[in-house]
Amino acid sequence: MKLHQLLVTSAAVIFPAIANAAAVDLSSWAGAEGDAGQFNWVIAGDNNSVLQTVNGNPTVFHNGVNSQGNALSGTIEVQTTGDDDFIGFVLGYKAGDLKSATADYLLIDWKQLNQGSFGCNADVGLSISRVSGTLGNDSGAWCHEVGSNVTELQRGTTLGSTGWQDNTIYNFEIVFTAALVEVKVNGVKELSVAGSFADGSFGFYNYSQSTVRYGALQEDVLPDPDPDPNVVPLPASLPMLAAGLGLVGLVARRRRA
Repeated sequence: MKLHQLLVTSAAVIFPAIANAAAVDLSSWAGAEGDAGQFNWVIAGDNNSVLQTVNGNPTVFHNGVNSQGNALSGTIEVQTTGDDDFIGFVLGYKAGDLKSATADYLLIDWKQLNQGSFGCNADVGLSISRVSGTLGNDSGAWCHEVGSNVTELQRGTTLGSTGWQDNTIYNFEIVFTAALVEVKVNGVKELSVAGSFADGSFGFYNYSQSTVRYGALQEDVLPDPDPDPNVVPLPASLPMLAAGLGLVGLVARRRRA
């Protein structure tokens, strides 16, 4: 084996990956919220996907723990050709926020088609909004109407005016920190919003759209953005250099022998 091959192999053995995303066990999540009879979240037998079956008022299924500093990934699919409404996520959600006048969380929703109701128009496409107060079957949830308790912050880079497709699996990745939220769909960064965001749960969101599945769910802890200043980090190149020097010495000794 050549020296550079030994170096690569040695580094891989001594310094494996620090962390890996873990599969999400939905049976441990806090559960579903919404108006009575307006939702039905069904967890699959593997506890790693959930299907919302009802066409109803806004509903959330959340993990019930503070999730800032984490990343969530998986798939989302509308498994029907019926209807054209909202699918998505909530971030920084706390139990009871749908009905709370003091709620403060982020809503990521995706509409398939333009549609008028409540005297306003729900725009097709993907967006992120800040929810301040209750969220019901109203103009705020439907069209993010100016002056409502839903303030739209940004629309998707490529999906801002493009709806989801029936029976199509989309891969999503969400990064959630106190100062930044980023969302990728099929590997494309669609949303990147900086600000000051309240801590709270990851959650799934539906509004007037049945038969939506969230699956293949994984969660990972993000690197610490503010490490302890008293800890001096090891330069990334030092372990490789040390391993290389050790191997060079070993080869030299073998040649002298």
